[in-house]
Amino acid sequence: MKSLGIGLIGTGYMGKCHALAWNAVKPVFGDVERPRLVHLAETTVELAKSRAAEFGFEKATADWKALIADPQVDVVSVTTPNQFHAEMAIAALEAGKHVWCEKPMAPSYTDAERMLKAARASGKIAVLGYNYIQNPIMRHIKTLIGEGAIGTVNHIRVEMDEDFMADPEAFLYWKSELSAGYGAIDDFAVHPLSLLWYLFGHVEAVIADMVKPYADRPLRDGGRRPVENHDAASVLMRLGGGISAVLMANRAAWGRKGRIALQIFGSKGSITFDQERLNEFELYQADSRGTEQGYRKILAAPAHQPYDRFIPAPGHGLGFNDLKIIECRELIRAISGAPSSLVTFEDGLRIEKSVHAMAQSFHERRWIEIV
Repeated sequence: MKSLGIGLIGTGYMGKCHALAWNAVKPVFGDVERPRLVHLAETTVELAKSRAAEFGFEKATADWKALIADPQVDVVSVTTPNQFHAEMAIAALEAGKHVWCEKPMAPSYTDAERMLKAARASGKIAVLGYNYIQNPIMRHIKTLIGEGAIGTVNHIRVEMDEDFMADPEAFLYWKSELSAGYGAIDDFAVHPLSLLWYLFGHVEAVIADMVKPYADRPLRDGGRRPVENHDAASVLMRLGGGISAVLMANRAAWGRKGRIALQIFGSKGSITFDQERLNEFELYQADSRGTEQGYRKILAAPAHQPYDRFIPAPGHGLGFNDLKIIECRELIRAISGAPSSLVTFEDGLRIEKSVHAMAQSFHERRWIEIV
């Protein structure tokens, strides 16, 4: 497969993460061609040039449409705020480019549908940036569940908490505006939803409650504005196979930094995992001897591939950006026609459907079936 030409739109936290992944995927894995970092777009030419020099891109522009039109660009990384995803991803697909778009798809379900329609029409690879499913530990948990290590799964609890909106006097910014979506359930809780999809398939029914811990926030230039979306949510869910699930999400949870606490209960045991300790999980098996029965902590190790591509010894640990490198390699494999594990626009739209069903449930105060 020829070396792919890369275009990057946006250079914030996730933009830098994509740039690191594109730079590192060849040294880490060795079995893919080194991508060519062709074109970078930012809001100003000055910022674009500065970031291009830092990240290693050949060209810089303040016009993202010029990047998409560049014939040397084969893949476009879209890492802009949520409300811009649809326009940029659709334009890239219509220009014949593959797309790697950060989650969520779009605040509007109609826009998300348009994104999928464009992907289908283009015949190109279009995927979403759900890198937590790439964790070697998560892959092993999936294997254990498939092997029946904890029997038949019957109940799941998952919590996602961070405290970046916990301070009531923190300035209002775009994530609190309706243009960015519903708040905790789409900007945020789509990550645990991606884990549920990866391990068990899509959500089939929901009933949800959402809250605003703070009614308004200060503005940088003075005054205050109402918070337009919800920073916390609680959701009861039904999954396939009769599995019940509970999802709780809070962007205003003091002390929590990157928590996705997953508890999986089965007929013969249980599994627990927390994203803040992403290099370990705990396994309880009811058929072990009563004298030693209890949770076993299992550390990430070279046996949990592709951990071995990064580190040759157990217990040293991968990080968030490493999971993005794994996701980047999966994308390159998908483009080459090889089997891969990614959240495509097809599956991403079903995750979006779950989110919008939660919002509908909250407003109508009832269970919503997802078909």
